[in-house]
Amino acid sequence: MRVAAITRGARRGADLASLKREIAQEKPFSSLEEEAILNLLRTADFLERAIQQRTRAWGITATQYNVLRILRGAEREGLTCNAIGERMITEEPDITRLLGRLKALKLIRQRRDPRDRRVVRTQIAEAGLELLRKMDAEIEKAPKELLGHLSKAELAETIRLLEKARRSDAQPLACDGRKSE
Repeated sequence: MRVAAITRGARRGADLASLKREIAQEKPFSSLEEEAILNLLRTADFLERAIQQRTRAWGITATQYNVLRILRGAEREGLTCNAIGERMITEEPDITRLLGRLKALKLIRQRRDPRDRRVVRTQIAEAGLELLRKMDAEIEKAPKELLGHLSKAELAETIRLLEKARRSDAQPLACDGRKSE
């Protein structure tokens, strides 16, 4: 009873920008879990679009920016496609094509591993490093601009809750419909 009263009170205090109003939904959500997931998806989309606007000004996508940052922090010999994919923030189904676009922009270079010719290693090129140096100050402002209105305690709690949500036993399905690993 007490939890329900707290929930009702918190919901009454929600401002006019609630998800139901944003998406013009008349009927109630089927559960708090559904509402939470839809809020997460809506917020993730909002943040992704804000980052995309910033990276687009430099002629690359947020995903390409993520790859360049991964490669900047990688070991000297570079990374394989799989290693890049494992480090990405969002899953990319076709890393080979993504790397091909970055290579065409001359932001990365690729070479075969001398120990195993089947393996291709990707390294950030000097042009990629230079682009990141130009972008860094602008991109580093984005988190404060987007989330600076939250207190340190709210940010810490948000991080804690999001990490807890990712530890769920439920696993997303792979493209072929099987459980991903």
